Amino acid sequence: MDPELTIRGMTRSELDTLVDWAAAEGWNPGVNDAEIFWDTDPDGFIAAERDGELIGGGSIVAYGGRCGFMGFFIVRPDCRSRGLGRQLWHARRDRLIARLDAPAVIGMDGVFAMQDFYARGGFVLSHRDLRFEGVGSQGARDERVIDLSEVPFADLARYDAAHFPAPRETFIRAWITQPGCRALGALQDGRLRGYGVIRSCRQGFKIGPLFAADAEIAEALFVSLADHAPGVPIFLDAPENNPDAMALAERQGLREVFGCARMYYGPAPRLPDREIFGVTTFELG
Repeated sequence: MDPELTIRGMTRSELDTLVDWAAAEGWNPGVNDAEIFWDTDPDGFIAAERDGELIGGGSIVAYGGRCGFMGFFIVRPDCRSRGLGRQLWHARRDRLIARLDAPAVIGMDGVFAMQDFYARGGFVLSHRDLRFEGVGSQGARDERVIDLSEVPFADLARYDAAHFPAPRETFIRAWITQPGCRALGALQDGRLRGYGVIRSCRQGFKIGPLFAADAEIAEALFVSLADHAPGVPIFLDAPENNPDAMALAERQGLREVFGCARMYYGPAPRLPDREIFGVTTFELG
């Protein structure tokens, strides 16, 4: 390890810096991401410091002891190609493993170009998550679609936990109430059968998560979420292992603009893949 490289916990202001770096790289973070991510797990962010300056960082967020997620991995451009990022990445992985109870799972969405590197670090490919871009438009709300505030939070938390490797109530509470967002649920026979959120980003809006019992409900939610941003760019990060999600993107006229490899360290979670139409974030899962 570079003797001049210090790897330590990140400060709140440094997370703002990391988000600005991510925006400069074209990652298009949400305008409220830093605050929500930090409040979810203040110990879940690692900084790399060299010569007294922040040169990189990333997330090692833990959802209880069962699941963790690595994201926001970024090194300042002038400090790349020196092996510093490799040291930071391995330190983050090892620190997150130490935060979890074995056997636990760690997920990540990594750029395709780094997939072999992550595989050498113990991560196994699950599938690809593809980012699609379109333009929001006004649409009629399906009678099954309601504001998520009308759904008891306990019901929402149970539904979300069935579509994510671990419960994440703290995160979800903040995510569905953030300024500038629209959060919707879909009821069928009195039961929650899907939900989605659209949030404001540096450019346009991102939809995520988008979970639904079937393609029809997913599309009804998508239309009502896209209605929140008429004429504005919208983005959906859809898992390629759900053919219905790919078909929804095609029907809605979205075009693929980016993608990541979803990989897991440890036992991969068993999730209802056909009900996941949009992941929440590439940074926290």
